[in-house]
Amino acid sequence: MTDRALAAKPDLGWTAGLQAVWETYLASPEAADSSPDSSPDLVRPGRVSRLDRGWSTVIFGRDHPEMIRVRNIGADVAVGDWVVISPDGERVQHVLDRQSAFVRRASFEGARAQSHTIAANIDVVFLVHSCGSPPNQRRLERELVLAFDSGAKPVVVLTKADLVEDTGPVCDELSQVAVGVPVLVVSGISGAGMGEITEMALGHRTMAFLGASGVGKSTLVNALTGRATQATAAVREGDQRGRHTTVASELIPIPGEGWMIDTPGVRALSLWLSGRGIEDAFADLFELMDHCRFRDCKHDQEPGCAVQASIEAGTLDPARLLSLERLVAEEAALEEEQREWERRGDRRR
Repeated sequence: MTDRALAAKPDLGWTAGLQAVWETYLASPEAADSSPDSSPDLVRPGRVSRLDRGWSTVIFGRDHPEMIRVRNIGADVAVGDWVVISPDGERVQHVLDRQSAFVRRASFEGARAQSHTIAANIDVVFLVHSCGSPPNQRRLERELVLAFDSGAKPVVVLTKADLVEDTGPVCDELSQVAVGVPVLVVSGISGAGMGEITEMALGHRTMAFLGASGVGKSTLVNALTGRATQATAAVREGDQRGRHTTVASELIPIPGEGWMIDTPGVRALSLWLSGRGIEDAFADLFELMDHCRFRDCKHDQEPGCAVQASIEAGTLDPARLLSLERLVAEEAALEEEQREWERRGDRRR
């Protein structure tokens, strides 16, 4: 590999896939424009470690990292992105194509037809739930659709194992919908199960933690870093709901090896345009559908319906079928909304 090809250090999360993207970028006219003397050899990528109201913090190394804070207005930037800074050092000029991204529909009014990237260039996405709260299968199904579509490996993490005597019921209930997905039970207080999480960071991989407020993400992050990286707060006694203690998404190094992206608690998880996320998250149901007598079976009252037979036999929860139907309908409505948004844009142009 030539000096020109040495774009970034592997310990910052640089991969072979990113290297290929970088080589393509170096050959583009934009790369020459990114350098003060029009020499692409002097251009280098940095990684976004934090976003704050129109500003990006970009780092270029792991140990004692060089750091620069630049404007990102007009750039689609997320924590974990690899970017090129403008020659004047004032703004993000280019965002390298992402290898993976956890994307949802924007939650703020006025931008519902737009996407919101929560974390970029991640290898493992941890879907965090609490053993101290009633298990929420419907939320986990939605998270799994987004996680599979992200391109990262989904893993379910059950926190606060120290608060309950028996974690089995919660684990079993969520495992019913996390088909083929690992389910880890951990405690950020006692340290139980934390080794399985740190092992997934080996190879300088990047992990993202996503979950609702109060599920213990910040405690988990503090346990992994060995210090009070994130503030924590008690949840309400009545419903185990928590407050947002993480105020901004941030890329944090894990001692030894690897990175994590912690995000503020996400209450609304609206789908974005799906690839195979729904098929992967409901693989068990789609497998049943392949055994229906009719190819166009609606899974209602048709004869020979394998899905209804499984429901009658008690091996399939009818709520899971209803959840799949709702998510498919939501995605279809979003696709139609996107088409209308594009038509309006064409008319304006």
